[in-house]
Amino acid sequence: MRRAPEIKLDETQRVELVGWSRSRTLPARQVSRARIVLLAAEGQEDIVIAKTVGCARQRCARVRQRFLSEGLEGLRRDAPRSGRPAKHDAKRIVTLTTTTRPEQATDWSRALMAQAAGVSASTVGRVWRRHGLKPHRVATFKVSNDPRFTEKLEAIVGLYLAPPERALVLCVDEKSQIQALDRTQPGLPLRQGRHRTQTHDYKRHGTTTLFAALSTLDGKVIGACLPRHRHQEFLRFLRQIDAQTPAELDLHLIVDNYATHKHPKVKAWLKRHPRFHLHFTPTSASWLNMVERFFRDLTTRRVRAGIFKSVAELETAIADYLRLHNTRPNPFIWTAKASDILAKVSRAKAALIKSQN
Repeated sequence: MRRAPEIKLDETQRVELVGWSRSRTLPARQVSRARIVLLAAEGQEDIVIAKTVGCARQRCARVRQRFLSEGLEGLRRDAPRSGRPAKHDAKRIVTLTTTTRPEQATDWSRALMAQAAGVSASTVGRVWRRHGLKPHRVATFKVSNDPRFTEKLEAIVGLYLAPPERALVLCVDEKSQIQALDRTQPGLPLRQGRHRTQTHDYKRHGTTTLFAALSTLDGKVIGACLPRHRHQEFLRFLRQIDAQTPAELDLHLIVDNYATHKHPKVKAWLKRHPRFHLHFTPTSASWLNMVERFFRDLTTRRVRAGIFKSVAELETAIADYLRLHNTRPNPFIWTAKASDILAKVSRAKAALIKSQN
């Protein structure tokens, strides 16, 4: 009786295939191929594997042979199929998409590319999906040009990953110009089959500024809403931090380069309070300050869709959010190493230089 060719897996292949077989995001055909090869490596025959996986015996034989001839790469993609050759040039569509722009728009749409390439819009869509192209989407970025970028980055990441003993690391910043917005008409409530509504226009009732200090140890936030964000308000907030933290601990504050933080009166106050140590983020690198993540959550969860008829209502809502946050704090865990960030920045700078040439 003829037996199927034997399959032997090394440890790397086995780990990769087990991951594929348990995946819920990979294509179903790739998951099925991984299961077939794993069962074949256990010595099972194709007819038994077919019953287990729920497919034809011939398919199991084809997958087995493909793995033996092409390895893991043969399981990732479909084999070439018979039929009429494609009439479009996928490479040309990709080249046009990545190197040119339409005359009448800033980005390619399927209709515009179909007209330029002489194919159907659905063909353009298939080519874009196959090559991972999404011309309608734009991501924002900015590479810091701070001459002391490496020094500042390593200092801040070092505080995140290995904080000093008998010290607290606090991420400090101001969220300025938070608007107390009221809608011009009452909205409709949320109901089954219908989402909540609010008018597109609004009434302004003033603004406030939230000063916040996020503890990297436990995620608790010291906060205060103040009418402005000058050095006077910053000094007031520093005194609040001084009063609400254990006096025997040093305080390492991560702040941005806003002029308020470097005011002469602020520097004089810091000299009189030597347990305070300020660490400035590089210019154009506010993402290094973890309090920005807290500000994002505050905006999306409490402020953006809120209705406030006065600044006092807005400040009360923010104070309630801070109180509830501090009853169930959840610290943000920094995982990126300074070396990994520097490597990514180097690649970004190299790409910028290349695009400019």
